[in-house]
Amino acid sequence: MRTTLRTLTIATACATLALAAPTSALAAEPGDITFSFAVDGTSVTNTITNTSGTVIGCGTSLAPAPNGILPPVGEVIGNGQSLYTNGDTQPGTTVQTIADVPAGSYVVLASCTSTEGETTTAWISDYPGLDEFLTPLPWTSYKVQQESTVVTVETASSFPGSGSAFD
Repeated sequence: MRTTLRTLTIATACATLALAAPTSALAAEPGDITFSFAVDGTSVTNTITNTSGTVIGCGTSLAPAPNGILPPVGEVIGNGQSLYTNGDTQPGTTVQTIADVPAGSYVVLASCTSTEGETTTAWISDYPGLDEFLTPLPWTSYKVQQESTVVTVETASSFPGSGSAFD
């Protein structure tokens, strides 16, 4: 039952992005989307490269990664995330930023969706165990080579110029 509930949760999240994504006349390819995650102060960024030739909907979110360890995918997608950003991604390069992230370790998750007629395609940052949740979904899903990564955000006092002992 929990697996079914989690599958429905990820399907609902992806479907929401799919409904918001504009339609496209182009065929989707696995390499159309790439992600690159980074930490900049108290912000986490995802640089999305979109070579699909069309506007697509993308989202980037953070989930807690206690002790810097990648949690099981079911725990991450089943609980949802409260730190996220999403929106349209134009062809080319777009940076999504989650600002004012509290200190701690997080796993970065990213996904993009495109709808072409009745066909939906999703690109999702790779994650161990993700196939179990993607297989039952009624659309094409590609795992992006940039897998979900654990990042650590430090407190503002540990940055130069913040009045800390490191200045």
